[in-house]
Amino acid sequence: MTAPPPPRFPTPTRLTPFTQFTGPQYFLLAGSFLIPLGSFAVLPFMSVLLHERLGMELGTVGVVLAVASFVQFSGGVVGAALAERVGLRRTMLLALVIRTAGFAAFLPGLSRPTWAVVALFLVSVGAALYLPANKAYLVTGVTEDRRAPLLSASSSALNAGIALGPIAAAPFVLTASAGLFAAVTVLFTLITAGHAALPGAPTATDPQPTSATNPQPTPETDPQPPQQANPQPPQQANPQPPQQAPLKADRRRPDATPPSPLLPFAITVLSVYVFMFFQHYLALYAVGRASTYFYGLVLALYALLLVVTQPLLSDWIARLPYPRALRIGFTALAAGMAALALGHPAAILGGALLICVGEIVLFLKNDLEALSRSDRSPAVVFGRQRLAAGIGAFASGIAGGEGYAWADRADNVGLFWLAVAAQCALLPPLLLRALRGRRR
Repeated sequence: MTAPPPPRFPTPTRLTPFTQFTGPQYFLLAGSFLIPLGSFAVLPFMSVLLHERLGMELGTVGVVLAVASFVQFSGGVVGAALAERVGLRRTMLLALVIRTAGFAAFLPGLSRPTWAVVALFLVSVGAALYLPANKAYLVTGVTEDRRAPLLSASSSALNAGIALGPIAAAPFVLTASAGLFAAVTVLFTLITAGHAALPGAPTATDPQPTSATNPQPTPETDPQPPQQANPQPPQQANPQPPQQAPLKADRRRPDATPPSPLLPFAITVLSVYVFMFFQHYLALYAVGRASTYFYGLVLALYALLLVVTQPLLSDWIARLPYPRALRIGFTALAAGMAALALGHPAAILGGALLICVGEIVLFLKNDLEALSRSDRSPAVVFGRQRLAAGIGAFASGIAGGEGYAWADRADNVGLFWLAVAAQCALLPPLLLRALRGRRR
């Protein structure tokens, strides 16, 4: 009688981690697409609404949008503190209620500038409170190897919503504004109701998720390393447990980069700072050298590369040593910015795709590194990362406007992109050297 064949298990693939999420995680990932889809059906057209429909001066419009953007980024710190106090699910619910009220306030804001400004700030406050709690809910209580697939899937869903929102709303934003704002309000009402049905996550102050996400014992998280030898009685008599050597080596690891939460925070500031030059000024640069249709093609290919590639590369990015990830990311950004300086449509497209590679590597790796280096809750970590992004975007806005204007007056805008490329190449090593000196 022959023995039954051994059971066959499906061969793991790159997509296997994305088929093993929980129901609440799938719901939040769907929300990560629908929320920016609704938001970016409205927000990219704010300058048109405030200036052309409501008659606000462009200078005032610029100030309103800049302050609203800064609130949206820097308010993540407040969102993190609130999540620690009341919990992740309650924070997301409060944020969505505020954001839904903001989109509803746009309806009277179609004829009253004050209501429109209040609506914009409510939407910004809601985003500031929601994002840290959302990311923290995704990764709280999961093992470290599951963080990269979850965060990359969330980022891809968000970028897909950002890309499709303006396209879906463009035919209606000026001709049927009231209907558009009403539809977005209904969408956010349904999303809020779905969040109310989520199970409660561990609170941000619960110490258990932190240890669960760190499977490798360290001197701080595993104060009793000799217990690992208990299942092997012959080793109990050894006065020097074999675990001591790697623990000491972990304490004395080479200072290739400062092992502190300050490093990913500072690198995030720098990453967003150089990236936002591209985000703010590519439209002005590309449309003047090609057409609006070409610019739309560039954005579509950029979004497609970002949405598809980042989840597939998430495990590889998670395993990359941080210094190597920084070299790859900033090299791609520098090469992309330099390619933009050529001004040819093919060079603009190639430069944009290289910059996309830099974004894929740097933004995900910075979040993963911030989580692994911090002993605080995930909500606090993501709140700090949002603050870092806000600082970088604010600095880029101040420097970029003057820099682009100077290059335009010199009739050589390519110099602007070469200056940004030089910053991508020179600022990271200078920042690392400054942080090492500070640590010493």
